[in-house]
Amino acid sequence: MRAIALAAAAVMAAQGAAADNLSAMNRSALFASQLAVLDGRAAQQYNDSVRLQPPPVEVPPPPGSVPAWQGTYSGPWLDVARSAALRHGVPEDLFLRLVQQESRWNTGAVSPKGAVGLAQLMPATAAALGVDINDPGANLDGGARYLRRQFDRFGSWPLALAAYNAGPEVVVQYGGIPPYAETQGYVRVIWGS
Repeated sequence: MRAIALAAAAVMAAQGAAADNLSAMNRSALFASQLAVLDGRAAQQYNDSVRLQPPPVEVPPPPGSVPAWQGTYSGPWLDVARSAALRHGVPEDLFLRLVQQESRWNTGAVSPKGAVGLAQLMPATAAALGVDINDPGANLDGGARYLRRQFDRFGSWPLALAAYNAGPEVVVQYGGIPPYAETQGYVRVIWGS
């Protein structure tokens, strides 16, 4: 009887060991299948996030030297523009290129979007600055002051130019020069890069 009990105990122990081994194999297989599901989901999420990325944003180089103005304008507003740039801490050559690009030194310039004057200030911007938009000297002073504010906010002249052209909220939205062909071209022409 004792031999039968020992034999039964040995058989049960062998079955228990086999069951533990089978259970470990099942857990391992279950873990592997769960891992495969998670890996598949992660891969799909990555593919979706890559597909939904916004257009690349052009991040400007760190502030450096400003290329020299090569314009040919020599009219009465040149010295006024230089004085406005100096008064507001804007690189003179940069501001002269901005005025050249914005209005071609035409005091009566009005853009299709409603910007007015030599520095092409929007009426709301001019009002916020307390500037008479139709006075060429005040317009230049307001433009230099507004450009300087954008530089103080964004810390680089290319970003300040982008904010001057497209609006500061757009530069914030894109975290750099927005992917608008007009704004990218504007910055390239004035900044020289």
